[in-house]
Amino acid sequence: MAQRHVEVFTTGCAGCEPAVSLVKEMAGPGCEVVVRDLRSDADAAAKANEYGITRVPAVVVDGRLADCCQGAHGPTRQGLAAAGVGSC
Repeated sequence: MAQRHVEVFTTGCAGCEPAVSLVKEMAGPGCEVVVRDLRSDADAAAKANEYGITRVPAVVVDGRLADCCQGAHGPTRQGLAAAGVGSC
């Protein structure tokens, strides 16, 4: 099984840190987790635009914005599991 690439987009806000922690908690050894802070990562804004991210926190799994991050709600345990984060 190929390693899953998980990107967490954040601004370091109080609402973002629980999402980062949840992704790291759920990610297994088959997940490469990268936290992209829009404040300090020069490429993060371009990547966020490429993925269609309009709010943070947002999680992208293997180049696809997780369904749980496309609406008004942010990442949830169930949404991240559906995106495959808990199975890597």
